[in-house]
Amino acid sequence: MSALEEITNCNDSGMSATAQQKAIEKANRQLNPMAEHSEFCKYDVTGCEFDLYCRRKADMEPKTLKWAFKLAEKNVGPQYKSCSLGWQPKVKQSDLNKAWARYLVAVDRKTRKPAAYSMFRFDLDYGRCVLYCYEMQVESEYQRKGLGGFMMRALEKMAQHYGMERLVLTVLKNNDDGVRFYQKLGYDVDETSPDKSDNAAYEILSKSML
Repeated sequence: MSALEEITNCNDSGMSATAQQKAIEKANRQLNPMAEHSEFCKYDVTGCEFDLYCRRKADMEPKTLKWAFKLAEKNVGPQYKSCSLGWQPKVKQSDLNKAWARYLVAVDRKTRKPAAYSMFRFDLDYGRCVLYCYEMQVESEYQRKGLGGFMMRALEKMAQHYGMERLVLTVLKNNDDGVRFYQKLGYDVDETSPDKSDNAAYEILSKSML
């Protein structure tokens, strides 16, 4: 039996497939899965104050989705271009506009301009209940203020609240700052990450929510 088959046939918590499905369905029914965690609706640090909100893609303003794409292009476009994946704007736009996508967005309280966002979903991943973080992007002027870490903790809180077994994410191997950021938060290479022999441009990281 392969490693992926083992992962598919069991899970970290011992949850039955029915229990997993119910957990996913409950999470996905929520219009705002952060509603019960008001402590993550604002983040204040010296010199900056942020308000945060969590919405489904269907409830997002088109201009905010356009900003999200531009920020991803600015932040990680160069890394994509310098690896085997290449930068594919149409693919990225399509990904950010998936019907199932959820967004966690931080807004500068003073300027009312968006400062950072995460795009994520609740899903079954190789037989595991997970919150999968597809994007975590912070505007350059707001980086190194703890905002990204705060938003990751908000995702973790939601994952735990809705019974997810792990928080999973993908990061480009040549994104040194990104890799260090996630490692500092306790994320390790996931069992589903491509083998080193595959020479993949990315790796999958995860953290247990149990």
